[in-house]
Amino acid sequence: MNAHVQQPPIDELAWRKSSYSSEEGGECVEVAALPGTVHVRDSKDTTRAALAVDPTAWTAFVKFAAL
Repeated sequence: MNAHVQQPPIDELAWRKSSYSSEEGGECVEVAALPGTVHVRDSKDTTRAALAVDPTAWTAFVKFAAL
């Protein structure tokens, strides 16, 4: 049995941008959450590779950033 879960291609994920982002650009990221992975990418250059992290690591990062 193969434990590897097939995930959709990165360009087919449902990407979300922060509500704090403006249409003027700036320093923003987009996030696409799947059950076992959170993908993070640069909103200004979506062709670059996305970072994939464990959901618990993403939660810890968001809590730290909100301080």
